[in-house]
Amino acid sequence: MTGQETSPPLILVLEDEPDIARIICNALAGYGFRSEHLRTGRDLLVRARETSPDLVIVDLGLPDMDGMQVVRELQDGSPCAVLILTGRNDLTDRVLGLELGADDYIVKPFEPRELVARVRSILRRYMRPAAPEAPGDATPPERSVARFGDWRFDTGRHSLVHADGSETGLSSAEAGLLLTLVRRPNKILSREQLLGERDVDPFDRSIDVRISRLRRKLGDDPHNPKLIKTVYGAGYLFAAQVGWE
Repeated sequence: MTGQETSPPLILVLEDEPDIARIICNALAGYGFRSEHLRTGRDLLVRARETSPDLVIVDLGLPDMDGMQVVRELQDGSPCAVLILTGRNDLTDRVLGLELGADDYIVKPFEPRELVARVRSILRRYMRPAAPEAPGDATPPERSVARFGDWRFDTGRHSLVHADGSETGLSSAEAGLLLTLVRRPNKILSREQLLGERDVDPFDRSIDVRISRLRRKLGDDPHNPKLIKTVYGAGYLFAAQVGWE
């Protein structure tokens, strides 16, 4: 695949009612999204680990497990955007879903066009490029390869190469975020700085999810990160010496 080729966003649809799943997948296909339908929570969690989807639509009423548990396990193991779609219209469920990491919550019956609009709104937040370097950052623009720890980051190819020779690809959003971090190592960057916006919705978790994905790809323990550190109440800090070539 060339650097200019991109695939449409992948959306996993967790829904145990085939007719509803068909409506969702057809609506998504009509707007150019790729989608896969899964009927059980366990199947969804396995598939999410395999594919790293851009977004998951989760029904709460499932045959094998509660949808809230699916949301919780997704954020622990395969962080991604989540849209809850359910027949439950209870405020407690809505609040719990958002607290567990869901980005939005739609109650059935639903209008397919509204569902697609919500999906597009969520994905715009996640795929928004990270902020450009700030004035005073010293990285010469002609240098496009960053070295830190055991990693070599090719900013032009969006790839990470480990010292053992293994290569890990990054999405455009992940690469943009990592570029912002390596350009300003050992500095605390707020979520606003990383998103490139002055005001960030408190429920906007796109940066947090991208940080989780980067940590996973860099082998950075999410429970005790050494490379991308969380500075509670302030943002994130890239704790590494960075060299450029």
